Amino acid sequence: MMAEKTHSTISALVNEAVHIALQEDQDDLRAFEERAAEITLSYEELLDDLKLHATL
Repeated sequence: MMAEKTHSTISALVNEAVHIALQEDQDDLRAFEERAAEITLSYEELLDDLKLHATL
């Protein structure tokens, strides 16, 4: 088991996994808040913009 290999308790491993997951969620929420004011493009508008700038 992982707990034996790392000399950690199962509880400590679970706590670490939960902490990592919550940190990722916090990062996602921060990115969402930072991008909330950005304009929204439809799929067609995005394709047109990519074609206009020779990206696609």
